[in-house]
Amino acid sequence: MKLISLRAKTAAGAFAVTVAALLSTATPAQAGTFNVSDNCDVPWISCSYGDLWMFYNSKDIAIQDGYYKSAFTTFYGNVSDHYGTSQYQGSTLSTYRYVFGNGGNGNGQYTKNNAASVQNCAPDDNYRVYYNSGYGGTSQYFAANGPYGDCNITNLISALKNNNASSHFA
Repeated sequence: MKLISLRAKTAAGAFAVTVAALLSTATPAQAGTFNVSDNCDVPWISCSYGDLWMFYNSKDIAIQDGYYKSAFTTFYGNVSDHYGTSQYQGSTLSTYRYVFGNGGNGNGQYTKNNAASVQNCAPDDNYRVYYNSGYGGTSQYFAANGPYGDCNITNLISALKNNNASSHFA
């Protein structure tokens, strides 16, 4: 009897040590790398109305017969790097990569250096798209459309087509 009891205690102790070791190295569920097609899906970014839409295709392909044929990404506010953003959440790093989503041509491709056209439907927010990360280099201005704007898609200028790296309120 004592031998069985000793073995049970030893096994239980080993099990407890194993569980403790696993729990000490486990990472929270929110840590990791995630692909998003809207920077408002990033938990630490506060968003409001007024997105800048970036399309994988030029405007003549992006929308046809009233349907989106091109995948797109939406950004609100200042985005210093169209590749993505990272932030430590406690002791773990969470990273969000911006990709074209919502189906269509380019779905799943990274947004940085892959956009061909832009649509600004924000009633009050002007935007500027830049060649470099951190708002540097050649840029293009996109005016707000006002409360009754028509939200036209505009092709990026040749210096920025497939060379987009950041954008911000202008």
